[in-house]
Amino acid sequence: MCLGIPGKVVEIREGGPLRMALVDYGGARKEACLEYLPDVGLGDYVIVHVGFAISQVDEEEALRTIELLRMLDPEGVELELGTDPDAAAAPGPA
Repeated sequence: MCLGIPGKVVEIREGGPLRMALVDYGGARKEACLEYLPDVGLGDYVIVHVGFAISQVDEEEALRTIELLRMLDPEGVELELGTDPDAAAAPGPA
């Protein structure tokens, strides 16, 4: 996510060389590296930049940020989150 949208850690994978997480952004799920934030656990909210969780955010602040972003640019946020209902109907490349 490139807008600094908080995402919720819904899965942690520790079996490989790096501690990884599956982060949920309101329906869109992306993988992120947790090496910079070793204390992050399931249910925590993080800010991810280029695939690395770089900041932990408390839940209240995360939800407030998401709501403010939706108020400022609802279409842009939904596109970024991957939850835009019109995106599924858009034709793909031919």
